[in-house]
Amino acid sequence: MNISKNAWVLFCSIFLVCATSLAQAQENSEELIAQGKELYFEQVSCWVCHGDEAEGRIGPTIQYGPTPAQIQEQLYSNPQMAIIVSTMDPDDDDLLALSTYLSSLSGKNISSDEMLAWQAELDEVQRANAALTADAEYVITERDLAVIQIQNFDTVISDWQRKAKVGGQKREYQSYVIAEYDAGEQVFFPEPGGLYFYENTGPSARRGGFQITDRSNTNQVVVGDAEALEVITSKLIPKELDGVMHTTVMTSNGRYVYIVGPPVPGGAAEQRPGQAPNAARGTASLLKVDALTLNPVKQVAVGGRIHHGQLFDDRHILFDTFIRDPDGLDIFLYDTETDSVAGGVRCSDLGGSCYTSYNDGEFIYVLMQPPPYPGSGGGAQDVIIGRYTMLRPYWVAKIDPENWEVVQEYPYRGYRGDWVVIDAAQEHIYVPTASSVISKINTDTGEIVWSAPTGVGPYAASLNADESEIWVTNKGESSGQIGRTLTVLNAETGTGLETVFSGISSDHVLLSPNGKEMWVTSNGEGRIYVFDADTREQLEVMDMPHNGDAHGLVWVKYDESGNSMVLRDQGGFHNGINPAAGSPLLD
Repeated sequence: MNISKNAWVLFCSIFLVCATSLAQAQENSEELIAQGKELYFEQVSCWVCHGDEAEGRIGPTIQYGPTPAQIQEQLYSNPQMAIIVSTMDPDDDDLLALSTYLSSLSGKNISSDEMLAWQAELDEVQRANAALTADAEYVITERDLAVIQIQNFDTVISDWQRKAKVGGQKREYQSYVIAEYDAGEQVFFPEPGGLYFYENTGPSARRGGFQITDRSNTNQVVVGDAEALEVITSKLIPKELDGVMHTTVMTSNGRYVYIVGPPVPGGAAEQRPGQAPNAARGTASLLKVDALTLNPVKQVAVGGRIHHGQLFDDRHILFDTFIRDPDGLDIFLYDTETDSVAGGVRCSDLGGSCYTSYNDGEFIYVLMQPPPYPGSGGGAQDVIIGRYTMLRPYWVAKIDPENWEVVQEYPYRGYRGDWVVIDAAQEHIYVPTASSVISKINTDTGEIVWSAPTGVGPYAASLNADESEIWVTNKGESSGQIGRTLTVLNAETGTGLETVFSGISSDHVLLSPNGKEMWVTSNGEGRIYVFDADTREQLEVMDMPHNGDAHGLVWVKYDESGNSMVLRDQGGFHNGINPAAGSPLLD
């Protein structure tokens, strides 16, 4: 066949144009795929629910490649997509890129014609939604307008004003010894090199959902083998020294346990504003108990009834109180060498009502709530049942214990925070709240890195050894419900990883000193649950003697010479042991 020179030139020109267009289309497609992949894997984006390969996780598989219009329709109509709208707010280009990327997962290449069809379909969906919105008539009341102005949590951050008084707020309380007792005979005989746990328990546990009404079994100190996962011994506190307890804490050298004792003779209680009467039950003394005889050796008046306690340093314990005497302190450091209050602060000086406190060995973090204390459930239950539609913000106060000055305040999402977890680098805190949400907060900027849902009424939380996961106890706190699960989340992103079945009203969860186990106290059942921190499998369930409701946990290590030291309590790791900080783990 003869081809003229002009025809050949025309043929070559057409071929080059087509080849160039094809190459350009391929390049554009690769750019869209890269853009879509980047969008898909943003911190809060599609992968969280649909999986790393779009295979489906808590959301369905989308490997088939939904069109931009299909994605847009979900953004308009699916409440679960609200987080994507608020954090990413994708435009047309973003939707086209996401669809192109998802289509590529199944090996499908999107042509220019298909892209034009996608755009036309997307325009039609958006016109329809715009028309629907324009035609709708809504009654907007003055209250609606007020709610709209504050419905976004960003408004809390933007207009936050310091709640605490400026400057040092240190106050003193003159504690005193009420009585001293003989330690008695030794009942616990630790083995050199052994690792043990201590657990204070009270009489209010229930089994199978039924409350135990017989209070003839009083408070006790329980000791167990932390390696064999079994209780060794326990001893009841004498009935006349019984108290309402909520914590386990020991001296740094592991020689003494502290537990709540009876009311102070002649003591007067000061109710916090709005606090429910049954939350107080009066102020109480503090009992110092010998860790080997398990007998009280001293009773001290500290100006309030202790709630939680944890080591602050080798000498001091950080205590917070449920209720205090008029001249008492709400949060204070206790000197274990002199058995006296070493100074503290009152909630009113911090600008609100206190709940619990935590520390990193340098600063103290106090969970704060606005006065007056709103309702019996700390306000969260009132919102859950609709009695209140919203509450004033809650926050964490960061305190320098040198002079008890508030150096920073961190407002957080949700109502009634119950626990503060501080990472090893002191860069972030995690705050679970009774609103069934946990937030990760940057300690430098106060920025909320992420907030994620948990189970009902979370109470405590604990990071695993490499701080890649955070475990949360779903106790049902302040919700009017009873929880019995744990939520495990990715600590970097807040993504939910697993729901683990546990005991009724499990409130405290702590990573063991060996970094391999998560221990959970169920004060509802009077048991300790132990889980493998890697596999999340249940390893053991330990019943507390006399059905005692468990609160807090302390691990004590004995060296080969028989000297003891605390390795872990509810405040963190001590005496050189910290799996999260990369220190040597125990075998």
